Amino acid sequence: MTYALDLRTLANLEPISSFDSVRLREVLDYCHIETIPKGGNPFKLFSLEGQSVYLVSGEIELVFQDGNKVVVSAQSEWAKHPLGKRQPDIVSATALCESQLLDIDEGLLDRMMVLDQVSQHEPIGGAHFSNNQNTRVDVSLNAKRLLKASMFSADNLNNGPLAHVPMTNISVLLQRLEAIAVRAGDVIIREGDDGDYYYLMDSGRAQVTRRVGGVDLPLAELKTGDVFGEEALLSDAKRNATVIMKSNGVLLRLGRQDFLALLKEPLLHKISFEYAIQAVEQGAVWLDVRYPPEYRYDKLRGAMNVPLNEIRKALGVLDRSRQYIAYCQSGRRSAAAAFIMAQAGFDVQVLDGGLWSVPRSAQQ
Repeated sequence: MTYALDLRTLANLEPISSFDSVRLREVLDYCHIETIPKGGNPFKLFSLEGQSVYLVSGEIELVFQDGNKVVVSAQSEWAKHPLGKRQPDIVSATALCESQLLDIDEGLLDRMMVLDQVSQHEPIGGAHFSNNQNTRVDVSLNAKRLLKASMFSADNLNNGPLAHVPMTNISVLLQRLEAIAVRAGDVIIREGDDGDYYYLMDSGRAQVTRRVGGVDLPLAELKTGDVFGEEALLSDAKRNATVIMKSNGVLLRLGRQDFLALLKEPLLHKISFEYAIQAVEQGAVWLDVRYPPEYRYDKLRGAMNVPLNEIRKALGVLDRSRQYIAYCQSGRRSAAAAFIMAQAGFDVQVLDGGLWSVPRSAQQ
C-alpha cells in the first residue's frame, strides 16, 4: 500500500503542528515513509537512529523494559508524538498489520523548532532599503519576517551555510543580521576595499568581476542562496573582487566581528603539523589552495591542488567521505577555503601557520 503524505498529516503531528503552512511544505520535502510488513520490527528493518519517527498508518505493538505491552494505532493520541527505540523504556516493536512510519531527521526538525520559537519573540534587527541616490531608510524587521528568508530555509538548515553552525549561534545570528534591499547596478563590494560584511543573496542576481590589465573580467554570477564576502574577513585582506547587482534583490549581511564570532569559530578548526601528519597517515588528504605555480614550487608530499578561487567549483567533485587538511603559505587563504568547504558539509581542517610551520624537509 502506498501512503499519500500531505500537509494535513503533518499538521496533526507534534511538535510539527506549530509550523505555519510555509514551514510545513518545507518539512514535507524531508519526510520519508517506511512500510513495515505485518510482523515486522521497524527498529530492525530500518535505521531509525537520529530520526523522529511517527506512526501514520496501521498498528504497532510496543514492548517496554518492564514487560508491559502497548498497542499504538495511527488514529490514537500517542501516534501524534514521535516514537522510537531511542526512548529508554521501549525495547522492541511489532507491526500488527502492514503499517507506515514517517521519519524525518531529528536534528533538522530541532533546528526548525528553535527558529520557530525564536520567531515568536519581539521584533529584532533592522532592514535598510537603498535607492539609486544611495539614501537609506531604516525599517524595522521582526524575526518572523527574517526567518522567511532563503538563508533560514529547511534546505539551508540541512545542507547550506547554517547546517553545521550551533543553534545558539543561529539564534544570536537572527539578532545581528541586516536585510538590505538593493537595486540593479548597486556596488555591494568594491575590489581593494577593506572587508566589512559577509553577505547572503536572499533574492536577485549579482556579477563578480576582477580588474586585470585595466579590464573588468567577469568571474562568476551569484544567485539566490549564494554567500560571498568571507575571504577578506577570514584572511584580513583587501577585497579581491567587485560585486555588482544585476537585478533588484534582497541581501542579508553580517558585520565582521559577528561573522568571526558566530560563523568562523564553530566551523574553522586548526591542526598542528604534527597532528596533521598523523591524520594524513590515517587517510586524510593534503589540500593545497595556492596558485599552481606556488604549488609546483614547494607542495607537501601527496597534496592535491585546488586554488582558493576554484574551491566552490570543486565542491561537487571532491570526495565528501574523505578528511581534508587545507594549507597555503600563511594559513589565511586556507582558512577561507576551509570555511567554504565546512559550510558545504566537508570534514576539513586548516594547517595552523600554513607552510611557514612546516619543516623544509617535508616539502617537495
